[in-house]
Amino acid sequence: MPISELKKLPVHDQEVMALSPNPRPILSLKEMRAAEMAAMKRGASVDDLMEKAGKVAAEIAKCFSGSMPTLILCGPGNNGGDGYVVARYLSEWGIPISVAALSEPKTEASKKARSLYKGKVVPLDEAEPAPLLIDALFGVGMSRPLDETLISRLKILAKAASLRIAIDVPSGINTDNGELLSDIPSFDLTIAIGALKPAHRLEPAATLCGRVAVGDIGLILPKPSLMEIAKPCLAAPTASDYKYSRGYVAVTAGAMAGASLLSATAAQRAGAGYVALFGGETNAGTMALVHRSWSREALADERINALVIGPGLGRDELGWQRLSMALDTSHPLILDADALFLLKREGLDCLRNIHQPTIMTPHEGEFQRLFSGIDGDKLTRVKKAAALSGLVVVLKGADTVIATPDGRAAISQPAVSWLANAGTGDVLSGICGAMLARGLEPFEAACAAVWLHSEAARLAGPAMIADDLIEHVRSALIEVTVTV
Repeated sequence: MPISELKKLPVHDQEVMALSPNPRPILSLKEMRAAEMAAMKRGASVDDLMEKAGKVAAEIAKCFSGSMPTLILCGPGNNGGDGYVVARYLSEWGIPISVAALSEPKTEASKKARSLYKGKVVPLDEAEPAPLLIDALFGVGMSRPLDETLISRLKILAKAASLRIAIDVPSGINTDNGELLSDIPSFDLTIAIGALKPAHRLEPAATLCGRVAVGDIGLILPKPSLMEIAKPCLAAPTASDYKYSRGYVAVTAGAMAGASLLSATAAQRAGAGYVALFGGETNAGTMALVHRSWSREALADERINALVIGPGLGRDELGWQRLSMALDTSHPLILDADALFLLKREGLDCLRNIHQPTIMTPHEGEFQRLFSGIDGDKLTRVKKAAALSGLVVVLKGADTVIATPDGRAAISQPAVSWLANAGTGDVLSGICGAMLARGLEPFEAACAAVWLHSEAARLAGPAMIADDLIEHVRSALIEVTVTV
């Protein structure tokens, strides 16, 4: 998307540029430093990279805010150097600029950037508020809290501004895990230099970043082990397709009929050609929903491409019997809700004995029960859980994280807050089933399902319930379906 389109995007659209590969990589601080070092080995200098970073940040800031009078806060390191470059370009473009420095520049590149900016620079405690505030104090690499006096001053200037922009990440955030090191203000836009960082996607930092634009500075990025969940591209049915070739999803019913019915209906709306509800009420659901009695023989149907079990299953002996039978099949599985509770009861060895392609979709509480011995930040925990279980793990939340046993991982864009609602997880399980049934590998199926789920929530709007979400899954699917 060209920079000129940036201001036209509605608030819910978090991503405002498409300059990076799709899906876009998310780089740790170490990986980012390695990419910069590789660029310098090819002949670029720190000064060159700072010039590119400052120029692209200035372009994005101008597009986002127009010609608003701007206050830029510069720190002593290279993030502050970026800020001086931004100030120089915005000033050359006729925008009223004031710059306030926390201290004198300390790196050679930031000293040079400061010398090239010919405007006045005042101490931070003398800064006057402006309609646009740009934070170029510290950026990436922070590992300790900000000084309380600095936080207080930053909050005052942020509150007085109409718009707030951060360069790379807001100062006071841990780049690699999204932890808040200090009680800092929120920003309307964060300009990620070179690539997305984990803090742009992991909560609580992601919310404070606001929209995130990636500014390309010409780095050759490594093949990522961590990526952003991207808009999928799914093939429409062809003339040779029929209901079973489009995917047969079996959904297991149980103690709570509504939950499994939500999953089954979501699988239908997500494009599965044949969906059967096993062991549920025979008069519930859409007219196209097939109802089958629960039996080992019915479950052995080789045409089944994905089996969803857990939503509404129940935690009693009958639930365990049905789960055991499901685990004994060779069908690709989606494990959620009560299935995860029952698996915890049986122990993690039960997970390691699952050999068919499998996606599990716990929320935070279910995850903590099932993987109680795993600690660390969210990304670390999900990757450890996937490696330990041998399964694809989807840890749901505002910052849904998906990980595979081989170390790949993906993080969603910030989810619509109205998804915090009963039944929406059951809908996700059904969509996962449809994606798995159409032949996608578990990781790709999970990523596609999470994107469709989030987009359906955006389309459904405020005060949505799970039933509304299902109605918009079809519209989300149409967005990503192409004729081949």
